[in-house]
Amino acid sequence: MLPKEESRHFYEIALSLVPDVGPKTARTLLAEFATPEEIFKAPVKQLKALSGLSEPKAKMFRSPEVLQQAERELDFVLKNNIEILFLGTERYPKRFLDCEDPPVVLYFKGNGDLNAQKMIAVIGTRKNTDYGLRATEQLVEGLRDVDGVVIVSGLALGIDTIAHKSSLKNGIPTVGVMGSGLDKVYPATNRSLAQEMLEHGGLLTEFPSGTAVLRQNFPVRNRVVAGMSDVTVVVESDVKGGAMITAYLAHGYNREVAAVPGRIFDSKSEGPNHLIRKNLAAMVTGSTDLLDLMNWRGASQRTRQPQLFLELSADEERVFNLLKGKDSLHADELLCETGLSSSALASLLLQMEMRGLIKALPGKHFRIN
Repeated sequence: MLPKEESRHFYEIALSLVPDVGPKTARTLLAEFATPEEIFKAPVKQLKALSGLSEPKAKMFRSPEVLQQAERELDFVLKNNIEILFLGTERYPKRFLDCEDPPVVLYFKGNGDLNAQKMIAVIGTRKNTDYGLRATEQLVEGLRDVDGVVIVSGLALGIDTIAHKSSLKNGIPTVGVMGSGLDKVYPATNRSLAQEMLEHGGLLTEFPSGTAVLRQNFPVRNRVVAGMSDVTVVVESDVKGGAMITAYLAHGYNREVAAVPGRIFDSKSEGPNHLIRKNLAAMVTGSTDLLDLMNWRGASQRTRQPQLFLELSADEERVFNLLKGKDSLHADELLCETGLSSSALASLLLQMEMRGLIKALPGKHFRIN
């Protein structure tokens, strides 16, 4: 006979493994029964009446295969110091409770707070450009002095990996949501990164050990990324990329969605530009925009030694001096005063905004941040 806590986890795992019993059905049953164990010990007729399941599906709660798989998974969890986060328990990501399809069980390994004050998903294409690299690094770097931030992403190649690495570099906890069990890091090239994340965030999955890395798992993974985050930021993506699925899921959960704009000729910027154009995402060009969008400015900022000497290029210094002491200047005024071409000025202003030096205002006005 299992100890009390292990017995509880056994039935929690088993409930998540019953075929054709998704989050909605599980939630219905949990509203009627005090514990998962009671569900498994209830008569089949009662389960049918309460859940609407057919008799063959209700009988799956008696399936030896389900119980054996739950036993194997519990053994794996205990041996590998993995935390079982069951729906509604204290450590379970509480933002998911507002969703109609929360995972019944999540498996977590690490030390991160999945209920931190500010959960930010930073996602994008696996085949990022240099622009996507720089945009992600500067976005994350700009959040390093904000209290209560956790960066969430999918541990995939490209923007996800950059987001995780930038978080670690800047001392921000980061959580990787996986499309497989915790026994297999995918892609394999991220094994050392995943190991480092265990000490500064963690790894999270809805899938039990032994789950193959299948294409259909990634939309499920994306749902977890969207559901546990306050805001989802898409840096680069094709219009039909996986990051777009996450963005639509986040929008469906009534969460904020943000996107980094890009050039109209770049395929990797088609996704973010589409979200912005369709008013599905707010345009952000750096951490300042993101903090404004979420109303996280002010009290949340950690005190930090002011930067007395800014490292500015000659063109940046020219723009900075023009804006100094003024409420704002229009882009046309800056164009006239700097002598730069319109494209060079636009690029310069974007870089300065992403560094947090200036702020873009409505009507193409700019001011010192």
